[in-house]
Amino acid sequence: MEIKKILNNNAVITTSKSGKEIIVMGKGLAYRKKTGDTIDETKIIKTFETGLNPNQKKLMAMIQDIPAEYMDISDKIIRKAKAELEVELDDLLYVSLTDHIHTSIERYKEGYAMQNHLLMEIKHFYKKEFELGKWALDLIEKRYGIRMDEHEASFLAMHIVGSEVGRDITDVYEITNFIQEVFQIVHDFFHMEFDEQSLAYYRFVTHLKYFGKRVFLKMHTEQNEPLNNDLLGIMKLKYIQPFLCAKAIKQHIEEKYQYQLDDEEILFLTIHVAKIVSGK
Repeated sequence: MEIKKILNNNAVITTSKSGKEIIVMGKGLAYRKKTGDTIDETKIIKTFETGLNPNQKKLMAMIQDIPAEYMDISDKIIRKAKAELEVELDDLLYVSLTDHIHTSIERYKEGYAMQNHLLMEIKHFYKKEFELGKWALDLIEKRYGIRMDEHEASFLAMHIVGSEVGRDITDVYEITNFIQEVFQIVHDFFHMEFDEQSLAYYRFVTHLKYFGKRVFLKMHTEQNEPLNNDLLGIMKLKYIQPFLCAKAIKQHIEEKYQYQLDDEEILFLTIHVAKIVSGK
């Protein structure tokens, strides 16, 4: 592989074996190198395709400032996340997570740790991502001898959640608050506590995570064919109280977020509420 352009000491633009233009990153990959030199492929940590879409442009800009020595940690975290969560994660996560880890380590060296006011919500709603965050703290401690607290694990979890739903970490705050609001409505409606270990709870959180994204982007579900109104009618009769709770959620979302729920969204809310109330 031959260097076409040097972005910094740790990142260059080159061409893949298939002829596609790519960005490759690795510690010291371009140190004392120039355009036309051969890349030491054993140093490559991560490869990205180049392109003109907004995410790839953003990726290109971020890569030029990122310290590659932390990329290896991010790569291990993301590989584990992909395996355990069984989801696709955006390439931008490699850069944003690496940048966050670098910034956090520098902060801790200076004796300054940030507090996440949504720590409890992150622990409740994103259990798997939070556990990955704690696992990452162990990785960082072994490498750098710095022990970070649960707040930092929650920030790492939020980066993973943001990548899952294709949003920035700042949007995860909004989505998390959205999930909290919906659960509060269900709690107040049924005067119940939730079994956070249940499959129903996990599935409802997952649904709300992506539903929240649609609400903030003002996106509605694409239906190949109209929802059979008989189905919603059956659910209304079978799950009277969950349906009324779903209507309360609908009212809240429409009033606060100016997002109009269609029948399909009400149907899914009804089903998820019914399952979480029954504990199944």
